[in-house]
Amino acid sequence: MIQVDALPGPFEFEPAHTALVMIDMQRDFIEPGGFGAALGNDVSLLAPVVPAAVELVALCRAMGVLVVHTQECHRPDLSDCPPAKRLRGKPSLRIGDPGPMGRILIDGEPGAGFVPELMPEPGDVVIAKPGKGAFHATRLAQVLQEQQITRLIFGGVTTEVCVQTTMREANDRGYECLLVEEATGSYFPQFKAATLAMIRAQGGIVGWTASLRAVRAAFQRQIAN
Repeated sequence: MIQVDALPGPFEFEPAHTALVMIDMQRDFIEPGGFGAALGNDVSLLAPVVPAAVELVALCRAMGVLVVHTQECHRPDLSDCPPAKRLRGKPSLRIGDPGPMGRILIDGEPGAGFVPELMPEPGDVVIAKPGKGAFHATRLAQVLQEQQITRLIFGGVTTEVCVQTTMREANDRGYECLLVEEATGSYFPQFKAATLAMIRAQGGIVGWTASLRAVRAAFQRQIAN
C-alpha cells in the first residue's frame, strides 16, 4: 500500500487497483491555434502542466499503475456534438471548423491529438469522449471495472471543467480520487485554486489533492522498501 501526503489527509492506494486518468492533454487545448485559443484564452498558462504530467505518467508507469488518456473529440459529422455545445459563446472558431491544426476537436485531426510529450504507449488506455466528463457516453466505467480499479489519480486540463467533472462522476461511482496539483491547469488560475479547495473541502467531499513532490516521495518510499 502506498500512502501519499495529501489534503485533507493521507491518500492510500494499491498500484494494481489504481489508474492514472490524464484528462485531455490535447493540442487543441494546449497549443496556439486550437480550440482553447479560439475561445480567447492564453494557452501559455497551460504550458507548465505538460512537464509535470510527463513526470506523473512516468512515475505511474514505473509503479504498474494503469494509465488512461482521455480525449475530448467528436465524429466528423458532429452527430455526437449537441448543438447547444457547438453554438455556445462567441469563439473565433467553433467545434468542427477548419483551424490551423485541422478541424477543431474532431477525432483524427492533428489538433484533437495529444501533445507530443504525452503520446499513449502500448498498454495505455485511450478514451475518446464527446462531453466534459469522461464517464459520459464512453467505455471508461467498463474498463475500470474489468481492471478491478478502485482508486483514481488525476491530472490534465482544465481543472475546473473536464477534470473536476470527471472526478465528480468518479466520486458518485464510488472511486477514491486524488488530483495532483502541478499536473493540472486552467486558463484561469483562480478557477484552479477554487477547484482544489472544493475537492478537498468538508473532509474530502470529492477527493484529495496532493503536490507532485508528495506523490514522487511516496513512490520513492515504496521502491526503497
